[in-house]
Amino acid sequence: MTKVTDVVLNLIKIKGQKKEEAANTNERPPAKKQSPGELRLHKDIAELNLPKNTKVTFPNGKDDLMNIEVTLRPDEGYYVGGIFVFSFHVPHAYPHEPSKVRFITHPNIDLEGNVCLNILREDWKPVLNINTIIYGLNLLFIQPNHEDPLNHDAAVVLRDDPQKFQRDVQAAMLGGYVGQVYFPRCK
Repeated sequence: MTKVTDVVLNLIKIKGQKKEEAANTNERPPAKKQSPGELRLHKDIAELNLPKNTKVTFPNGKDDLMNIEVTLRPDEGYYVGGIFVFSFHVPHAYPHEPSKVRFITHPNIDLEGNVCLNILREDWKPVLNINTIIYGLNLLFIQPNHEDPLNHDAAVVLRDDPQKFQRDVQAAMLGGYVGQVYFPRCK
C-alpha cells in the first residue's frame, strides 16, 4: 500500500515539474490573479447590451478593464446630436461599490464632471452593473431631472424656462459660453 502512495506522490511531483518547465519554455510571466471585481466586470462586459447610440472603449487597452470610456450620442431630447464621453473607474470592490463616473454640461452633472445618478450613490446594489449605469446615463440625456441636480443653475433654468434651457444646451454643445462657463464643442 505504501508503494502505491509513493508512486502517486511521485506522479504528482513530476506533473508539477512538467508544468513548471512548460511555463519556463514559453517565457510568459505568471498570470496575474484577478480580483473579484475584475472577474465580475469581465462578465458584465461580455453581457453588455448597449443602446445603438452608445459606444464603449478601453483607453488603457484591453488589459485594463477597470477604466472605461463610454460615448453617448443621444438621438432624442435636449441633447440630440451631441457627443458625450464619460470616464468610468471601476473599483476593485465592484460590484459592492459603484463605479466612479465623470462628465460635465448637464443639470445632473456638475462642472467638475460628477454625475448625479441615484444608482451611483445610495441606490447602488451589487446586482446592478455597468449596463445599468449606461442606461441610466442615457436616461439623464433624454429626461434631465431638475428635482435632484448637481448643477443647480442648470436645473433652475430647466424647471423655469425649458426653452432657454434648450438654447443653452445647443450653445454649449456648439462650444462656447453659457453665462460665465465655457463648454467645449461636443457636436
